[in-house]
Amino acid sequence: MNLKRREFVKTATISTASIAGFNLLKASSSTNTNKIKVALIGCGGRGAGALSNFKEAAQLLGIQVDVVALADAFKEKVVNFAAKQKIAKNKCHFGYDAYHKVVNSNAEVVLLATPPNFRPIHFDACIQAGKHCFIEKPVAVDPPGARAIIASGELAKKKGLTVVAGTQRRFQQNYMDMAAKVHAGAIGEIVGGVISWNMGVLWKASRLPNMSNADFLTKNWLNFREMSGDHICEQHVHQIDVANWLMGRMPTAFVGFGECSRREVADGNQFDFFSVDFDYGKGIHIHSQCRQIAKCFNRVGESFRGTQGYTLGTKVIGNEVSFAPNKVMHSSGLIQEHVDLLQSIFGNGEPLNDARRIAESTLCAIGARMSAYTGEMIRMTDLTRNEKSPHFNFSMAPAAIDFERGEVAMPDLESSKPGRSSHWGDRSA
Repeated sequence: MNLKRREFVKTATISTASIAGFNLLKASSSTNTNKIKVALIGCGGRGAGALSNFKEAAQLLGIQVDVVALADAFKEKVVNFAAKQKIAKNKCHFGYDAYHKVVNSNAEVVLLATPPNFRPIHFDACIQAGKHCFIEKPVAVDPPGARAIIASGELAKKKGLTVVAGTQRRFQQNYMDMAAKVHAGAIGEIVGGVISWNMGVLWKASRLPNMSNADFLTKNWLNFREMSGDHICEQHVHQIDVANWLMGRMPTAFVGFGECSRREVADGNQFDFFSVDFDYGKGIHIHSQCRQIAKCFNRVGESFRGTQGYTLGTKVIGNEVSFAPNKVMHSSGLIQEHVDLLQSIFGNGEPLNDARRIAESTLCAIGARMSAYTGEMIRMTDLTRNEKSPHFNFSMAPAAIDFERGEVAMPDLESSKPGRSSHWGDRSA
């Protein structure tokens, strides 16, 4: 949780009754003072979770939720989801262009929970239409997509819209306290650390007879780098975001390696593991490691070394410091992020806007992945400013817009060869 959010919610706790004192929905004047219209794009597991979390947060704040639109690429998914949620069928929209129906609805806030490669185009459409947004992480799979999120986020600022990202550690009491202690000098200056997401393999979807490439890629999105950004983006972005949070800045460069040897090619094209050096400048290096291989030692978390102490997870071993804890309403960061979303929408002051922050953390994951794929040092400037860099305009194929236009080509399933080949899925060459 950043300083602006601390300044915005100054009280340690907020009661349900206090919602009546808020200046409701700054960006929308047609709304009831205790009701909000919400829409969901992406009715899979994370979308269902996001809507459930949103509703629970609204209940804590005494706000009624009216679900006015649902969208998903697949008709059966959105219809079944609506039936379980007791939402009318006329609010259901399906197809790769279904998000346009949501954008044109009377929703005031939109929850974005599709595969990550769709996030930039969906987010931009929502901001253009004046919708507040919850954007699930990661928010892009390539540098142009991440920069597009930043640009849409800047437009959201101009429109007074709230944007909250689904990096729940930023909204958890123990993580917020740990970060506050570190920033107050509990461990001195950070000199290094390790961030990890090591676990077994996750789910996969089988290809059914007569299934189009587009539908197969979307149903099996987790296992294709063009859809998920690879697991270093899809999962490990959480730890990368924590590192950037504690460091107060992004890395300057990435040097890493990885391999794809254990997965069956027919199931997807992600790497099995990544090991990347994050260079934060001033001689400070943080080791990023993530792995999806079964029957191996698992570890998910972060540790940082300082000149006067260290952290292990959210435990801080170092100097005693005074800090102002920012109390949460709910112990789950997955719900608290929606509490913050609603407090910002219904509140006074500058709206929350996580767009740049989550885009930058996603961009770090992308840069780390690029280094592992190519064997090159990838500088942050290659992704953000240096338009002459061959990495600046690298983009994954197929892109989100290709799915709206019809059938797509299957991406390359061959393994990357660091030192011999460039990026997978490169459509800029």
